[in-house]
Amino acid sequence: MAPKILIVTGDAAESLEVLYPYQRLREEGYEVHIAAPEVKTLRFVVHDFEPGFDTYTEKPGYTWPADVAFSEVDPGQYAALVIPGGRAPEYLRGDPELRKIVKSFFDTDKPVAQICHGPLLTASVDGLRGRRVTSYPALEPDMQAAGATFQDAEAVVDGTLVSARAWPDHSAWMREFLTVLRAKTPVV
Repeated sequence: MAPKILIVTGDAAESLEVLYPYQRLREEGYEVHIAAPEVKTLRFVVHDFEPGFDTYTEKPGYTWPADVAFSEVDPGQYAALVIPGGRAPEYLRGDPELRKIVKSFFDTDKPVAQICHGPLLTASVDGLRGRRVTSYPALEPDMQAAGATFQDAEAVVDGTLVSARAWPDHSAWMREFLTVLRAKTPVV
C-alpha cells in the first residue's frame, strides 16, 4: 500500500500550487488526498505577473474535487503534508480543525511542503519559530513576526519543512521535498 500524502486547501488556492504537487507526488507512487473545509468542487485561481502591475493578478483557474473534509482527516494516516498558496491559506488559518491537522504534522516531525502564502497557515500553529523558510516575498515581515528567518530562495529546507516562494519555483520545491520524503517514507 502506497504512503498517503495530504494536501490541505480551499477555494481561491493557486491552481498550479495544488495540481503540480498533486500530480508529481502521484507520479512518484504516493496516494494523494485533497482536504478542504468540506467535500465539494473547489474553485482555484491563477496568479500571474503582468507588466505594469505592482503585484500579481488573479484570474479564475481550474476546479477540482476535494476528497475529504478537514473534520474527517486523521493525520496519523498520512506520511506528509502539502500546503499550497493562493488566497486560501489566509482564510483557512482560522479553521480550528485544519489547525489541529497542521499542528499534528509538526508535532510528529513529518515532512511538510509549503509554498507562497501557505506559510500563513503554518505560522498560525507556531510551526515556523526558529526555522529557516521562504514564502511569497511580500510575506517576509509575516515570516519574521512568526519567529522564522526568511530566505529569498527557490526552495529552503529546514529539517522536514520545505518551502518555496511561488509556482515558478516548483521544480526546486518538489525536488527538495521528494528528497526529504523519500528519506522519511519511501514508496516501496
